[in-house]
Amino acid sequence: MLTALANRLGAFARGTRGSVSVEFVLVMPFLFWAFMASYVYFDGYRQSNTNLKAAYTIGDLISRETAAIDQDYVDSMYRLLQMMTRSGSEVKLRITVVRYDEADDRYYVDWSAARGYATLRTNANLRDIETRLPTMPDSERVILIETSNTFVPLFNVGIDPIPLDNFVFTRPRFAPQVAWAGA
Repeated sequence: MLTALANRLGAFARGTRGSVSVEFVLVMPFLFWAFMASYVYFDGYRQSNTNLKAAYTIGDLISRETAAIDQDYVDSMYRLLQMMTRSGSEVKLRITVVRYDEADDRYYVDWSAARGYATLRTNANLRDIETRLPTMPDSERVILIETSNTFVPLFNVGIDPIPLDNFVFTRPRFAPQVAWAGA
């Protein structure tokens, strides 16, 4: 009886029936996680790229304006940003026209408008970003577009929500400056 039991245990240890099922059960959670992680990483890259393209589009639209910009125009740019990004999180937009004065060797804000941001750009808080602004000749102006939203992963694969902030500047194309209505 003991040898029969030993023979059966030996045959069980040498047997390979069912090993594919066991391997599948062991490997499937990792494959499933890898698939979800790939989707989340690609979706995060797509959202970041879409947010940047929307910022460039808004900058290009404003740079072509020859008429003065007003609150309605800024509202329409904000709606355009919302439509282009199709983000589930809040989007923010700040448009600032910045001028460089060579005599003072500093940048000045001509005007600023924001949607979603708590504050507008002023000469005081412009100093925080002077190193990020381009080198410009005297009295030259650039349109600074700042956009922000948050990428929230669809699946929990170990990635926290990521803030997507963009900082884009464009020169006015058809006029020396983009004016603010009523200024």
